[in-house]
Amino acid sequence: MENHVGFRLAFSWSWVPYALALFCIVIVRAIGKRNHTGQLPPGPRSLPIVGNLHQVFGEMPHVCFTRLANTYGPVMSLRLGQVITIVVSSPDMARDVFQTNDVAFSSRPVPDAIRALGHNECSMGWLPANQKWKNLRRICMTELFSSQRLNANEGLRRQKVNELIAFVSKCCVKGRAVAIGRVGSTTTLNLLSNTILSTDLVSLESESSHEFKNLVENIMEEAGRPNLADSFPWLRVLDPQGNRRRMTAHFKQIHAILDRYIDERLQAVSEGRSSSMTNNDFLDTLLASQLDRGNMKSFLTELFYAGSDTSSVTVEWVMAELLRHPEVMARVRAEILEVIGSEKDVEESDIGKLKYLQAVVKETLRMHPPAPFLLPRMAESDVELGAYTVPKGAHILVNVWAIGRDNKVWPEEHMFKPERFLDNEIDFRGRDFEFTPFGAGRRMCPGIPLGYRMVHLMLASLLQRFEWRLPDGMKPETLDMSEAFGILLCMASHLQVIPVNPSSQSS
Repeated sequence: MENHVGFRLAFSWSWVPYALALFCIVIVRAIGKRNHTGQLPPGPRSLPIVGNLHQVFGEMPHVCFTRLANTYGPVMSLRLGQVITIVVSSPDMARDVFQTNDVAFSSRPVPDAIRALGHNECSMGWLPANQKWKNLRRICMTELFSSQRLNANEGLRRQKVNELIAFVSKCCVKGRAVAIGRVGSTTTLNLLSNTILSTDLVSLESESSHEFKNLVENIMEEAGRPNLADSFPWLRVLDPQGNRRRMTAHFKQIHAILDRYIDERLQAVSEGRSSSMTNNDFLDTLLASQLDRGNMKSFLTELFYAGSDTSSVTVEWVMAELLRHPEVMARVRAEILEVIGSEKDVEESDIGKLKYLQAVVKETLRMHPPAPFLLPRMAESDVELGAYTVPKGAHILVNVWAIGRDNKVWPEEHMFKPERFLDNEIDFRGRDFEFTPFGAGRRMCPGIPLGYRMVHLMLASLLQRFEWRLPDGMKPETLDMSEAFGILLCMASHLQVIPVNPSSQSS
């Protein structure tokens, strides 16, 4: 994801649509404000029309809201245009959102761009927690993320990681830098495409094969791009910045690619060739379901864009932190070599024995959660949250980035110290509200079991086979760790790192 997904652009709108919002002040006033019977959480004073939008110019939103929470408390209210937004920044308040009021906060506010081609109507991420959502989630949990299905696909994951190691080996021989994020996302995308369609959609070797990957990245970028229509819903009909128009084009292109695979599969079924070209993959499962083609394409599109980048973003941040902390890198490599050795391939059964590697991943997720606010929730009715009232329709953001940097919860919160996770049972599966990088409750990420396996398998394999150094004599302390904000919190300057064969290094 390019740097322009960063937050400075997130509210640095052109003055044309901004002037349009001001020009339409009469319409805004006509819409009026809902009368609230309860007390909103405290928050900074808002201006007419724009609310608190002016206060977040020039800052990353998770950093800005963390700073404001230091003044207004762990639950505060903001007006972002016409939208009341409640920001939660403590484990106790997160528990109230994820557990106590999980049902009341189970809906999602849908970004206008996501409404393109009715995508939100067949999306686990954006549907309300209705029966359709339950059916889609059940299909995923049964056919993609169950222990039985994951165990059955272990060989496929091993194959994709072996291809990654082979590619990195070629780079090692040539002394060429590896773009960790790119190769990680390509590997994960090909794992998904083989699980879903029984084919690779991208090549590690060829940039010209990246049409599908570029479309996935464009969708993620557009979903994270700021949109006046999300802060002023009456502007949706105008689509003033063209967000929905561009997203429509991206969806149409990716749907056309999926149409080709669906047509080929249906023809193969009609000719009795289906079993020879698939391994009873996820597309076969969907074709046997009651899902119509349009909904099927939206559902598959979401699986690709939601599942391909989260793991690679985590791998990139882990490698960056290891390069900044050579003593941690040495310790985690020593553990891998002690537990597995240098010749035997890393197996998923080894992951549970790599306690320090697991701690490194957790510490990275604490400091660099893939989605610093998760996906927003929305109140389905007036809800009591602590001593305050969250009005119906308000958006709720849980600032997991702020919770991970809270010095009342995490001593030396700005220090990268994996050891803090060696002496406790804190995990990211939604039970520990001081550490919820993937959410909690009914809307937590369903892909955690697959992501857990892929992140640890890729990292352990890369660290076992190679030593790593920064290019051009760069010093670890000068590595650019700045963030680019979007749907995911990526590195602003993507990590380029040179693999070194350990044997040649020792000689």
